[in-house]
Amino acid sequence: MKEIIVIIGGGIAGLEAASQLLKLGYSPIIVEKSDHLGGHVSRWNKLFPDMTPAQDLLSELIISSKDANIFLNTAISSMNRLKDSYNIMLSNGISIITKYILITTGFRLFDASKKEEYGYGVYDQVITNADLEHWFNNGNDGRIDNSQMNAIGFVHCVGSRDEKARNTQCSKVCCITAIKQAIELKERFPDAQIYCFYMDLRLFGKKFEDFYIKAQKDFGIHFIRGRVSEVSENIEGKVIVKAEDTLAGKPIKVTLDLLVLMSGMVCNPDSTRTAGMMALPIDSDGFLKSSDNVFHITSSPKQGIYYAGACTGPKTVPETLAEARSAVLEIHSHIIGKE
Repeated sequence: MKEIIVIIGGGIAGLEAASQLLKLGYSPIIVEKSDHLGGHVSRWNKLFPDMTPAQDLLSELIISSKDANIFLNTAISSMNRLKDSYNIMLSNGISIITKYILITTGFRLFDASKKEEYGYGVYDQVITNADLEHWFNNGNDGRIDNSQMNAIGFVHCVGSRDEKARNTQCSKVCCITAIKQAIELKERFPDAQIYCFYMDLRLFGKKFEDFYIKAQKDFGIHFIRGRVSEVSENIEGKVIVKAEDTLAGKPIKVTLDLLVLMSGMVCNPDSTRTAGMMALPIDSDGFLKSSDNVFHITSSPKQGIYYAGACTGPKTVPETLAEARSAVLEIHSHIIGKE
């Protein structure tokens, strides 16, 4: 009889893991607390750097994992260690006994209202990257003028690389997401001036640097190296941004129709809650702590419990999918090694 593997989290990591487990003949169970699959990607419009529609990826993942046993609107009530397995109690009253658990609970976006100096929740024309993606998908956001915008700004590293926000780590995807969103806005508002205020541009992925060059050369996006020092609002309701251009060595002041805050990744509280049930360690950055950060990043210190995706730290979509496949291979290797 093939093993039952419980996957906690129905985002892209959980879906890809379920798809691979099904191919190997296992019976994966996905436990997802929300009413839909796909996690953050389900709310995204296009994916960098190829501008692939997010729904194309999500549809493929959902189709390939459709034979898994999927529980939506379901949380983990408790987990207990038995002799050589785990007893998982779900919020719907179902109890599952399994020897293998894959945690794919992902991340949460930093709450931009905690950075009060940027005015999120105070000024109408200040939004987050997630808000903008929502607008890209349905065109409905009263803070965004659908007819015309003349100037738009992006603030990188909101809640990332920030000791005051208690998150010193880089979120990895904010720079490239800002570039993607800036291009999308430029396509919709070709006459608008678009500014990206950044600390450092961290473009490590395949084709990321080309995407950045394209944003400058083909779309005329302005990149200004320097922290935003002040955000205010004028009598017309437009956003006034003050910053220092550290490359030019001079202060800069721009008036914007819209300011987009690039909220970074922080650990999903559901991850830490799940970890607490099994005394799994939390790393110094607040994410779940792998056995190590090089060779066993998908392994937990507890036998039979594995990780994939952004529950252990910020990840891109390709990294998340690759980790899901890696974790499945680890589980499969452990199972056949015992047979």
